[in-house]
Amino acid sequence: MKPINQERTISFRGLFRISRPVNLLLVAFTQLMTAYFLVEESWSGIPVLQDFKLYLLILATLMITAAGYMINDYYDVKIDYVNRPDEVIVGKGIKRRVVIFLHTILNFSAIGLGYLVAPRIALICFFAAFLLWLYSNRLKREPFIGNLTVAFLTGLSVYLIAIYYQKNELLVLTYAIFAFFLNLIREIIKDIEDRDGDRKHGCRTLPIVLGFRKTKQVIFLIAIGFVSAILIITFEINKAELFFYFGGLGLFFLWFMRKVYLADRKSHFSQLSTFAKILMLVGTLSMGFL
Repeated sequence: MKPINQERTISFRGLFRISRPVNLLLVAFTQLMTAYFLVEESWSGIPVLQDFKLYLLILATLMITAAGYMINDYYDVKIDYVNRPDEVIVGKGIKRRVVIFLHTILNFSAIGLGYLVAPRIALICFFAAFLLWLYSNRLKREPFIGNLTVAFLTGLSVYLIAIYYQKNELLVLTYAIFAFFLNLIREIIKDIEDRDGDRKHGCRTLPIVLGFRKTKQVIFLIAIGFVSAILIITFEINKAELFFYFGGLGLFFLWFMRKVYLADRKSHFSQLSTFAKILMLVGTLSMGFL
């Protein structure tokens, strides 16, 4: 007879939760919007949404991202038992060795799909997969470098469209920078939210190294850099629609930063993490005005 508490090999509910489907949909939506509104047509002159390689590129990105979530949960299982015990999947919904197997299969499949798109895309997929493994295994436990890694890869997922099509690089770069800074702020907010479990397991994230108040100061410095970068590139592009849209979005961002200033509970920072996703979505929608 099997022990009652024996871990399950795999469950579809666990597989669904560990791959973060909402986040994957946001990544796919952002890449589709970037291609449709900022690139418009493929190498051969056909509408970009008719280019099957675009969908291979998006699928490869989603597979790398899902594999990154899996390996992150694999290494973070002890920390997650402290921070969010009800959401632990590895060892409960899916066996640890199955998570490693799925992570490996997804990464190699994504690199293969990337090669079908273009050799340089396969190289970027390999680089992203390695960086996500390194982040989960080591970098996320160090101050700031882990946050920077995730933010960089988020921005890269947007700019990947420009790398492949080599069109409207500056315009796509605007949204890549937008995604980079917003996710950098969100990652630091998540570190504040998770500081109890991180401290217990020897992590050296910003809230643990600098303290609660100084970490908030870092967030405000990043926010200033974020606004400055967007203003510089927006003036360079010189489109009136962008000025008005980012102006309106700036008011929402100011409200968001005020919330950061006032936040002092775990639930507050959980809400702020969700607000950052909404900001990302609203910013992406502005592509339609261009």
